[in-house]
Amino acid sequence: MVCLRTILAAGLACFLVHGSALAAEPDYAREARLADEIVDVILDGDPEWLETDGREFLSIYTEADEPATGVVILHGRGFHPDWADTVAPLRVGLVDSGYSTLSLQMPVLAKDAKYYDYIPVFQHALPRIDAGIRFLREQGHEKIVLIAHSCGAHMAMAWVRAGEGEAIDAFVGLGMGATDYRQPMHQPFPLDWMRVPVLDLYGADDYPAVIRMAPERRAMIEKAGNPASRQLVLPDSDHYFTDRGEALTEAVADWLNQLP
Repeated sequence: MVCLRTILAAGLACFLVHGSALAAEPDYAREARLADEIVDVILDGDPEWLETDGREFLSIYTEADEPATGVVILHGRGFHPDWADTVAPLRVGLVDSGYSTLSLQMPVLAKDAKYYDYIPVFQHALPRIDAGIRFLREQGHEKIVLIAHSCGAHMAMAWVRAGEGEAIDAFVGLGMGATDYRQPMHQPFPLDWMRVPVLDLYGADDYPAVIRMAPERRAMIEKAGNPASRQLVLPDSDHYFTDRGEALTEAVADWLNQLP
């Protein structure tokens, strides 16, 4: 039997737009520059260099006191694991609620890259998510939550399609469904496959596509049948939860605290 991950990787690597295959390698030089910019100014947490396919990538581990649950955080398109909006508030703020966090550097491309440019590099995100989960397990965390924002959510959903969803105990998607003009989603989210609790959270002033697809995402979550799953709208919030980090963290922590 052919491995689901092999099929997915081949499909992503061969994705065609306007008749030509897109590059399937992340911009590793840009990732290195991002790491150089932030690693010496991290105020909360510690840099951890994880490895996949013989390459190291940056993550930031912020440990809570005696936590049972570890949280993997995936940033949005082109950013880094200490990005001021969305990511930094969550990775630091959730620690106060008893959750250790591991924020991962996800694959990036050039600053002007669009959604369709990123599809072929989703395959490189899968082993990074695996490495993050493995690291948290090694620290003794019994339960794992995956939180993913925007393009990070696209990468997380590719990971779920590859058959890895059972490795986590809950999933939080933030601003799910963001793409670019005339670039509709390549595949629907596999939310109806997921048996773990799912929180679909987006801003009241989010991108139109995120808001427009909300009923479809909610129907998928309901079809999956987990009674703990929810869809929430954060008032006065844009796609990046700009200046709303505290409210975002509180909403996510409140939901996590209600899980069995």
